[in-house]
Order: sequence, then structure tokens, then C-alpha cells
Amino acid sequence: MQQSDCFQLGYIAKLHGYKGEVSLFLDVTNPEDYRTLDAFFIDINGQLTPFFVQSFQLKNKGFAAVKLEGIDSENDAKVILRKSCYLPLSVLPELDDIHFYDHEIMGFQLVDVTYGKVGIIEQVLDNNINPLILVMQNEKEVLIPFIPGLVQKVDRKAKTLYVAAPEGLIEMYLDE
Repeated sequence: MQQSDCFQLGYIAKLHGYKGEVSLFLDVTNPEDYRTLDAFFIDINGQLTPFFVQSFQLKNKGFAAVKLEGIDSENDAKVILRKSCYLPLSVLPELDDIHFYDHEIMGFQLVDVTYGKVGIIEQVLDNNINPLILVMQNEKEVLIPFIPGLVQKVDRKAKTLYVAAPEGLIEMYLDE
């Protein structure tokens, strides 16, 4: 399995006890969707290595206490500490033309219905209070709040995200 065939599920945040259990941070929109996770890949020195889940208990704030097969001691767990975890893209359900997964729109052109072409999407900043889409236009950063009604259309073939940004927001960044 190649990393390009996967999406980042999260990372091993810390040890959870002394018998090899770890705390997995799920860097996803809805951690509940992964409650029945039975396996995932961990990036160990650039190699995606499969691990099978013995137990998985969802905690709060996106964390889960996880026991993996073959990780039976604190020393075993230290090997995977702070390592990124992945799942194949094929496990994600297909979305309609106004919803997207954060990872899939990286590099997409962002087009506002009023302003026109804004720039290239660099990142989705997924803070709980105010999620943002970071767009680069040449050397300028544009931060667009991910509010209800923002996304008008996701054109996956053309790699374009169409939005209706709040009036005057884009001009505030770009018209100097």
C-alpha cells in the first residue's frame, strides 16, 4: 500500500497504560465513523505497516484508546509513538457535488461566484470554532471561513471548488 492510495486517519498521540495500549488521535471530521475500525496502517520509517485492532474505545475530543495486535508492552508502543496512521481511500464513501473530504481538495482551484478565480487551495484548517480554507494566490494567503452555504459545487474532474464567500471578504485580502 502506497501513501498516495491512502488518507491520514490521525496519529499515535501517547501511551495509554503499560500493556501496549496507545491513544490514537483521529484527525477526521466525525470520529464516530471509525468506532468499528479493525485495522489501519502506521507509517514506520516511510513504510506503511498494517496493524490489527484488538480493542478500540472512543474517548472525547477525537481520541481513542487502542490496543493493537503485537503491541504488548510499553516498549513496543514507544516504537509507534507519534507515528501517522492511514486508511485506504477506497474505504471512504463517494460524496455528492457539494461535499468533499478535506484531503481531496488540496491543490484544487478555488473560484468564488462573485470574485472569480481566487487561487489554489493549500489546506483546510479544521478548528472546531471556525474552520477555514487556506487559499494561496501567488504569495498572498486568503482565509475563507467554512460556513454553511459556502460550497456551491465540487468539480472533481476539473479540480475546482466553487464557493460563495461572504461579500467583500476576498477583496479585503487581494485588492490592495
